[in-house]
Amino acid sequence: MTKPDVPSGLSAEEAARLLRQRVEMGGGDLFLDGMTREEALRRVSSARAGRSSDDLAPSAPRTPAPEPGARPTTGATAGRTSDGGTLILPDDYEGLREIALGCTRCGLSGGRTQVVFSDGPPSARLMVVGEAPGANEDASGVPFVGMAGQFLDLLLATVGLSRADSVYIANVLKCRPPGNRDPQPDEIAACSPFLLKQIDLVKPRALLAVGSFSARLLTGRDGVALGKLRGSVHTYHGVPLVVTYHPAALLRNRRWTRLFWDDLQLLRSVIDVV
Repeated sequence: MTKPDVPSGLSAEEAARLLRQRVEMGGGDLFLDGMTREEALRRVSSARAGRSSDDLAPSAPRTPAPEPGARPTTGATAGRTSDGGTLILPDDYEGLREIALGCTRCGLSGGRTQVVFSDGPPSARLMVVGEAPGANEDASGVPFVGMAGQFLDLLLATVGLSRADSVYIANVLKCRPPGNRDPQPDEIAACSPFLLKQIDLVKPRALLAVGSFSARLLTGRDGVALGKLRGSVHTYHGVPLVVTYHPAALLRNRRWTRLFWDDLQLLRSVIDVV
């Protein structure tokens, strides 16, 4: 296969446009498919997050219609902590953030550099939910700032979305697991009430769950493979939910990049009509 000519000085916006055009023309590989992993990482490392299109600029938060039997989206949220206690969370955003930043509800608090609460505007139309911070996120206090995060920015730009003005990002866990291991059930039980309250307060028009842990938590389908969850529009308390691969997985398996892009098209179709 001949590697496509991708100039080394591409901005994220230009790279996103090229990526979108290659797929929409049909048949051809994504331009990242023609690169080695090291070349793809260098390309992503040099990119800056693209701006979203005007039609996806943030608007006033919308209160989704609740599903039958769904819990209310206002008032304090109660969740079980890892020690069996009840965690009562406030119904204001800054109050929630303040409690999260000082949280010691599970053992991860002892090894963190700082809590990784969120990134992006709380008025965003889209909320991306990841799994847990890595080393770069633990150091910066911002989710998805490493190579996987920069790749996520590039892919979101292909559908006119940007964390600068239209995407809010948070994780299931707010503290880094040692060695970037998978989240454990007691950690998810202790920390996920913060995420669920964030969803209540941000009131996004759509949710994108990246990775197995966020997908299973928000769909309520524990133990179901990610491949069986993606490709459909789910709902979380009335909010449309699309499930896809974690960006870090795309850096290990480039074949999944097209599937991720397909999921973004599904997501964009949802955002366009809500």
